[in-house]
Amino acid sequence: MPDTIYGLPLHPLIVHATAVLVPLAALLVILAVCWPRFRAWAGPLPMAMSLVALVLTPLSTASGENLEEQVGESALVERHAELGDQLLPLTIALFVFSAGFWWLDRARHRVPETAAIADAPATPATTGGTATLTAPAPAAHAAVTPDRFRTLTAVVGVLAVLAAIGTGVQVARIGHSGAKAAWSDASAAIVR
Repeated sequence: MPDTIYGLPLHPLIVHATAVLVPLAALLVILAVCWPRFRAWAGPLPMAMSLVALVLTPLSTASGENLEEQVGESALVERHAELGDQLLPLTIALFVFSAGFWWLDRARHRVPETAAIADAPATPATTGGTATLTAPAPAAHAAVTPDRFRTLTAVVGVLAVLAAIGTGVQVARIGHSGAKAAWSDASAAIVR
């Protein structure tokens, strides 16, 4: 990975995209879980933005490590790097739970159709004057009821919201520590 683009350090450029798109992904996931109308409108957008957040996270940390070698070590830079390394598990969780919620929500809306067939009573069929009882063919996933899908979707939704909140908080912590690291050196140079 290059260290600079046209003489500018790559890390601040990538980090600004990360600082905007990761919280945006978290917000979209929260809205999709909590607001059915938004969920219907957004479709897979929250999951896609979570994937973008997941891709940007290691790019930000890798470019930050390159910049750290050039800038030199300090306690503030080390703290910023430690916080940055903690973001990847959160963005992984955000993507996994948002994808799981999106898939479960879509599947949950299809279950009542097949569950209704599986729960249908046997119907009489006539063949040449004699009546016999025939049962409908069992559904492939008759064991998964709409209530179980609803519960599972709700649990994954709660986990997605928790991952989104954690991700948003962590991005704020990382940004704050990065600003302190960058501006403490600048303010020290001005004072001298």
